[in-house]
Amino acid sequence: MTGNDLAETLAAAHGLTKTDARKYVDTVFAAIGDAAAKGNEVSLNGFGKFSTKKTPEREGRNPATGEAMTIKAATKVSFKPAKALKDKVNG
Repeated sequence: MTGNDLAETLAAAHGLTKTDARKYVDTVFAAIGDAAAKGNEVSLNGFGKFSTKKTPEREGRNPATGEAMTIKAATKVSFKPAKALKDKVNG
């Protein structure tokens, strides 16, 4: 499912134009992205939780050459599904 598919579903369910629905979908995703960029957790009841995790700098290997290299520290976004979502997916 794509963002356009979500917008079409939202438009059909609430009598919106597809353009307006797409704006709402984009706004929701932008808000989630902004919160993650600030290091805030986003919890959507019944769906799941988006959070960030810092990973330290570490040594790794180039898989093509086997040469040692340094992998930079980074912040990763993770998603943990809620029990309701897990139950829905698993029947």
